[in-house]
Amino acid sequence: MWFERSMAIIASISFLVSIFDLTYIPCRDFYFRNLPSVVRAYDRFKGIQPHRETERYLNAVEQLKSTVEQTGIASSQTQSWLQQLDTLSVSMIQNNPFQVAGKTGNLERIKDDIRDRVKNQSAKGAFNTFWSQEYLTKAGWDKEIQFFDRQIKPLIVTNYYRRLNESGNYVDDFWQIDVIFISIFAGELLGRIFFIRRHNRQLSWQQVLIRRWYDLILILPFAQFLRIIPVIIRLQQAKLIKLDLVKSELNRLFVGQIVNELTEGVILQTLHQTQGALRDGQITRVIRSYLNTPHVDLNNINEIEVLIELTLEIIVYRVIPKVQPDLEAILRHLFQKALSESPAYRNLQMLPGIGEMPAQAVDRVVKEISASIYTAMTKLLEDPDSAKLSRRLAENFTQSIGNEMQRGQTIVKIESLLYDLIEEIKVTYSSR
Repeated sequence: MWFERSMAIIASISFLVSIFDLTYIPCRDFYFRNLPSVVRAYDRFKGIQPHRETERYLNAVEQLKSTVEQTGIASSQTQSWLQQLDTLSVSMIQNNPFQVAGKTGNLERIKDDIRDRVKNQSAKGAFNTFWSQEYLTKAGWDKEIQFFDRQIKPLIVTNYYRRLNESGNYVDDFWQIDVIFISIFAGELLGRIFFIRRHNRQLSWQQVLIRRWYDLILILPFAQFLRIIPVIIRLQQAKLIKLDLVKSELNRLFVGQIVNELTEGVILQTLHQTQGALRDGQITRVIRSYLNTPHVDLNNINEIEVLIELTLEIIVYRVIPKVQPDLEAILRHLFQKALSESPAYRNLQMLPGIGEMPAQAVDRVVKEISASIYTAMTKLLEDPDSAKLSRRLAENFTQSIGNEMQRGQTIVKIESLLYDLIEEIKVTYSSR
């Protein structure tokens, strides 16, 4: 087990080093701020070296600091270094030494910061003002050089020059590090193959290699991101991590996705087949066959009658009590509208002490009508004779509507409308 764990740790280190290499150039500024010693050591593998122009600029600033400390801001030696920095600033603006490293944005930020600092819209003029004895004396040497070190220097110091190889590509010597890990894993893979073959001779070399397929990723010099696969497998085998929960979650998500896709496929296929049946007239033939063929009763229950009775019970006992205030409001509105058109009613409203009586009478009438209708409907459902009449109504209603649908172009229109409706449902469902 100790060997498995050691190799799993080495594989993890190899993967982390690969990720560091892949992200080194785009994230070099971050590494430079947080791991400066690592950056100084790793730059050579990427052919990176300090850019001579920006390096010369920073050296001149350091010489200026030393001169001011020794001779003061008003000395001739200080003036000489200020003039040199002004010249280097103009050269930096014109030559853009940041372009090779893809950091032209840094130069623009530097120019913006200097322009804002000295209130001069010209970048060259702003640098000329900033690197002058008059400005530094008036604004304060310590304050201005701290501004430079805090805001300008970090933008310059991260600049670099990257060498090209004979093929015209940027130098990249990561292979010098990677070959160490590749050699380790290649030797381990060969050792495992010989060991497995020795204890299980019925397996061919190819079969043994297939068993350890994930180890091949570790000896490939490309596709470095894929090294996460053997790393996770090795860590799991070495019992350094537990992925049971992750595996179950991934399986749940995977199975859930498959179920969703299958459900969508089945629904869309069902809608498509229904459209085909409508287009071919199969629905019409089924309806006519059902209406013209004697009904086969399997359970001594007329399902249509039961459905109608159940629907009526839901409407009477559950729906109407909830919407009764709305029904009364509609009736009240209709009564009041009809009465308001009567001249006698309008005259009656104008009489003092009597104007409110018609409205109160309307309320009483509406409530009595509503209560009477609801009472009649409940008695209708509870009366056995009424139940017989309802069943006969259901039979006649079903037969009549079936016969009427078969006449003329009614069924054709219904099929066309249903076809269009299903097409809209398919489009809506597919675009979710």
